[in-house]
Amino acid sequence: MTDVTNSLLRHTKLLDPEQLKKYRIWDSYFTPSHSHPGADGRSQLIADIERTLPTIELAHIEKLCYFAHVGVGTTADKDLEALLRSNPDAVLEPLQKWPDLLLGMIQLNPNNVPASLDAINRWLADGPMLGVYFPGGGPASLACSHPNFDKLIPRIHELNGVIMQHTWYVTGGKPGPGISTPAELATLATRYPEQKFLCAHAGGEWEKGIRAIQASPNVLIETSGFDATAGFIEMAERDLGPKRVIFGSHLPSRSLGTELSKVIAANIPERSKRLMLGENYRRLVSRISQ
Repeated sequence: MTDVTNSLLRHTKLLDPEQLKKYRIWDSYFTPSHSHPGADGRSQLIADIERTLPTIELAHIEKLCYFAHVGVGTTADKDLEALLRSNPDAVLEPLQKWPDLLLGMIQLNPNNVPASLDAINRWLADGPMLGVYFPGGGPASLACSHPNFDKLIPRIHELNGVIMQHTWYVTGGKPGPGISTPAELATLATRYPEQKFLCAHAGGEWEKGIRAIQASPNVLIETSGFDATAGFIEMAERDLGPKRVIFGSHLPSRSLGTELSKVIAANIPERSKRLMLGENYRRLVSRISQ
C-alpha cells in the first residue's frame, strides 16, 4: 500500500466505510504530479493518478478536480508548453481515461493576458473545463491584486467558471510579487460580487485567512495544504458558515488521512460535514457543468 493509503487507514480505522460513502466526497484540490503531464505530455500525470487510485477508492471519493497545464506559460518547461499548445489530446487524456472520476480546471498565467483569454475561450467556453486555477509559484505567479486580473475575471464570470486562487501568508512578509494572500483575494472579490472565488489553503495561517475573507460572502475557503490543527474547521463554520468551506485533499503530495480528518473529526454537526465534503462543491460547479 502507498503511504497515503496507510495514513488514511490509521486516521479512519474506526470510521464506517458506509459513512464515507454517505458523505459523497468531492475533492477540489487534487495535484497529481503537480498537474505536470511529464516529458511526453501525459505519462507522469497518468502514472501519478493511477498509483493514487487505491487511496481514492478507500475513501470513496466521488470526484476530484485537478489543474491542467494547457500551454500558456504555467511551467518553465518550454518544450512541454509547445507540446501542450500543439497537442490538446495530452491535456484531455486524464479526463477521457477517468470521465466519471475527474473534473478539470486550467492553470492560467495572468502575466500573459491574451494567451490566458484564448485559453479561457478554448477550454471553458468550448469545454470540458469547469474553471481556472491561478497558481502561487513558478512563471505564472502574479498577486491577484494586480490589474491584469481585472482583464480576466469578467470573461471567466461570463462563462460561469469557478476560480481557485492559491493563497498563502508567508512569515515575515511576502518574499516576492507572485504570492497572493486571502486579504488580496477579498479585495478582488469585492469588485466582482457575483463571482465565486475559492481561497486555496485558507492562506496557510487559517485564523488570519478566515478573518480576511469573513466579510466577503463570495469567497469560500479550501481546506488543504497545512497540517491539521484543532479548531480550524470549527472556526470556519462559526465565522463563515458551513456553506463557505470546500474540502481539498492535496493528494498525492499530502496525507489524505490528515486532510480528510480535518473535517470528519471536527466538532461540528454531520450536516455541516456533508456540506463541506461534497455538497458545496457540487453546487458551485453545477452552474457550468449543466
